[in-house]
Amino acid sequence: MPLIVLETIINSDIKTCFDLSRNIDFYTKSLKHSKEKAVAGKTSGLIGINEWVTWEANHFGIKQKLTSKITEFDSPNYFVDEMVSGVFKSFRHEHLFISVGDKTKMIDKFHYISPLGILGKIADVLFLKNYMKNLLLTRNSHLKIEAEEN
Repeated sequence: MPLIVLETIINSDIKTCFDLSRNIDFYTKSLKHSKEKAVAGKTSGLIGINEWVTWEANHFGIKQKLTSKITEFDSPNYFVDEMVSGVFKSFRHEHLFISVGDKTKMIDKFHYISPLGILGKIADVLFLKNYMKNLLLTRNSHLKIEAEEN
C-alpha cells in the first residue's frame, strides 16, 4: 500500500489551516486545473464528521467520480477522509495540524491501494504515486498562500 507523507509549515494559526483544509469551496479553487468540483453530498462550505462529498474531476484525460467521507474528526488537530467509492481500491487521507509557535505544521498522510492488482502496482511505480504527490503539493501550496494572506 503506497503511502505519501508531506509536511508543510504555514505562517498562520492552526484553526485557519484546519478550516481551509476541509473547505470544499477552497479545495475546488485549489485544484481547478483538474476541473475538480463537488457534485453530491456536502458540496459547499466546511465538511465535518460523517459528512460525505462526491467529486467529479478530470485526471489523465478521463472524467472520474470519487466519493469520500469524513470518518474521524478532532478540531482543529486532525481529520480523516476515506474513499467510499471511486477509482481506487481504497484510500485514507489523514490531515494533522500541530501548532509550532505562531505557525502551523500541516501533515498529510495519504494511504491508497490502486485498482487492477499487479497493473495498479506497476502504475504506482511508473506514475501514479508521483501524480498523487504532486496533486497534494499543489493543494498544499494554495492552502499555504491563502492561510498566510489571511
